[in-house]
Amino acid sequence: MGSPATRRDVKKVVLAYSGGLDTSVILRWLQKTYNCEVVTFTADLGQGEELEPARKKAEMFGVKDIFVEDLRETFVKDYVFPMFRANTLYEGQYLLGTSIARPLIAQRQIEIAREVGADAVAHGATGKGNDQVRFELAYYALQPDITVIAPWREWDLTSRTRLLSFAEENQIPVTKDKRGEAPFSVDANLLHSSSEGKLLEDPAVAPEEIVFQRTIAPEDAPDKATEITIDFVSGDPVAINGVAMSPATLLTRLNELGKQNGIGRLDLVENRFVGMKSRGIYETPGGTILLTAHRSIESITLDREAMHLKDSLMPRYASILYNGLWFSPERRMLQALIDASQHSVNGRVRLKLYKGNVICTGRESPNSLYDTRVVTFEDDEGAYNQEDAQGFIKLNALRLRLGAQIGRNGGTL
Repeated sequence: MGSPATRRDVKKVVLAYSGGLDTSVILRWLQKTYNCEVVTFTADLGQGEELEPARKKAEMFGVKDIFVEDLRETFVKDYVFPMFRANTLYEGQYLLGTSIARPLIAQRQIEIAREVGADAVAHGATGKGNDQVRFELAYYALQPDITVIAPWREWDLTSRTRLLSFAEENQIPVTKDKRGEAPFSVDANLLHSSSEGKLLEDPAVAPEEIVFQRTIAPEDAPDKATEITIDFVSGDPVAINGVAMSPATLLTRLNELGKQNGIGRLDLVENRFVGMKSRGIYETPGGTILLTAHRSIESITLDREAMHLKDSLMPRYASILYNGLWFSPERRMLQALIDASQHSVNGRVRLKLYKGNVICTGRESPNSLYDTRVVTFEDDEGAYNQEDAQGFIKLNALRLRLGAQIGRNGGTL
């Protein structure tokens, strides 16, 4: 619980505000508890919801400074694409759709706080999840002396009943479906949607079809495959079927193609940074297509050892992003290495999308390291001397032969 002195010190706070029930309650709670001015910031990251109602709700609470911003292009260009250059998967499966959105929201909150002279920022993440860590690590990295208010760790509104009572007491509009227990919670942006909690808490029970927001079931997808091409420049996708597109437009189109073909569903039990395991249902249709396409173009443009080094670093990079350390020196160092590897990752990938599957059927690049003269089973015209393999094998077998000899003579391996 924040001390009264701390609360008196807060004059103006920038709240990450969605306009939903929770953040509307937080807005009013901040005004009453801290007796401070609240500035709201609502970001359009492609969640698919109308944002003007959030502005009107903020006005209803007497908020003077209201920021509603379309950050979709920035989100994809400066956050999603850099992450995909690393082929990032957390715990081998999760494409980090929620994790990658938090640093951008936090960065804009801090920038707005500077613009309006606010001395605090606030978020609506709970004390059990990862998002509180992601938001606050970003805040402190960008503004070390900022005051952070996390209402879920302070207030006594610890149940849905208390939350609704507070809302009604303070004339906060509550839609009818919010009066009961929500079957699960949803977070969405242009990269993905995630569903967690309530109905989904038992990992042994399959999710019902109503859970899925961004994809049709693979078995309901068309019986005919969809074929597309994706063009890459320096590791980033720039065109679909030869049509150049902005980052957000391209990801939007891939999402549409993925949805139509039942691509991108994931039922995952993951290890949260705060220590518990949690079960989530994730949908990342466009990202799933992009991952396969990017790996495919890298397969012909990256040197073997460069690719293997990059792949070995990916799990560490994924953990850094998952844990909310986007603005850390280690992320910047790894990003520089990853980006340096992408200069030659140019070309076109051909894909077949079919009932939940993304299948690469061709790849070509002006920077291709694939040489048919070397790999052919026909006459290679002297491009590769097969006799050289004997010495190569003998040298690589030397330690194995020595070990075997020691083993035959009674030694241990």
